Amino acid sequence: MESKKLQIKQPKYQTIAEDIASKIVEKKYIVGEKIYARSSLASQYNVSAETARRAIAVLQDLDIVEATKGSGVIITSYENAAKFVHRLEGVQSIWELQSTLQQSIDKQIVELTTLKETTKELINRTNRFRNINPFVPFQLEITENCPFLYKNIGEINFWQNTRATIVGIRKDDHLIMSPGPYATLDAGNVIYFIGDDESLANAQQFLQL
Repeated sequence: MESKKLQIKQPKYQTIAEDIASKIVEKKYIVGEKIYARSSLASQYNVSAETARRAIAVLQDLDIVEATKGSGVIITSYENAAKFVHRLEGVQSIWELQSTLQQSIDKQIVELTTLKETTKELINRTNRFRNINPFVPFQLEITENCPFLYKNIGEINFWQNTRATIVGIRKDDHLIMSPGPYATLDAGNVIYFIGDDESLANAQQFLQL
């Protein structure tokens, strides 16, 4: 079941308070300047009078402005506005990091899910293929490193050492089917054999290929 993400939305009055503080820091408003009455502020930001009042209350609590009934809002401190904005920048940076981390986690979850499904499908297809074609042979080319050059299959106990059965040997352009125990292994030969999942690795190790 997919979990729903919790969306945290900042109150509108907080956004308005931040905007006014930022304008003070940018010196669009200067200390001593009278800005909006609450009703004008509500109209400018298209919010209710109560939302505007709460925005001014935030700034007043931080000693950034002074609000007097009937006299509007007066800017009282550039320094306090700067501290407020600086603190907000730190909070926003944390939010951005949290958002980036969450996006990375979500991406990894999707990638892991895709990998899991792809692996499952590969296993299913491999099993189906083996069930349909249980005798599809492996093949290996004999090299000069093979310690059994010019020895026959029976002599080296190929089946006992690899759990695989050789069903064919290609010598140049000639293919020997069911070669039997007396067929020899020469450099450049390609052997075809059948066996279980470990047969290929066993043969490679035994023949030192």
